[in-house]
Amino acid sequence: MTGLITQNVDRLHEDAGSINVVDLHGRYDRVICLDEGHLFTRRLVASILEEINPGFLEAAQASGVVEMAPDADASVEDPELIRSFVVAVCPVCGGTLKPDFVYFGENVPKGRVQRAYSMVDEAGALLVAGSSLTVMSGLRFVRHAAKLGKPVVIINRGPTRGDGFADLKVEVGVSGALAWLAAELPDLLPSK
Repeated sequence: MTGLITQNVDRLHEDAGSINVVDLHGRYDRVICLDEGHLFTRRLVASILEEINPGFLEAAQASGVVEMAPDADASVEDPELIRSFVVAVCPVCGGTLKPDFVYFGENVPKGRVQRAYSMVDEAGALLVAGSSLTVMSGLRFVRHAAKLGKPVVIINRGPTRGDGFADLKVEVGVSGALAWLAAELPDLLPSK
């Protein structure tokens, strides 16, 4: 196994011990400066926000008009709270900050795409696990592998946009299939 290309932003693959991971859509735990590309931990930016907005969290919670979404987003409806909020800037250059993941409609940074293409180029085959390949950012690598004549295997419940490129499509749950593959093909897994 040469590596792992993921569209997830939660770092669960790294937490599980995966190595050589391309986080195609970025990472939830980082913030990037749009002006000069400086990277910061989300934790650091959160502490900066707390420092420049003292008492904001408490005031927002006390207002009773803050709704937390499952993805940790919050909707603040109090106009006074919104007006009082100070937006953090890049601590290095004063530039604009944003979470380091790709929003719907944005392009994946070219460097990440190139690293993922290189990974496919070096691989003997491409295994897609648990993706419908609905967005082009993932489907392009299936097309690339097929164009290079590399075997493409897709493990997914239900149809995917890559089914026509697959040499093998396995309609089962990913967890059981990957556990079976790890047990049957241990020599293919990278060592830490």
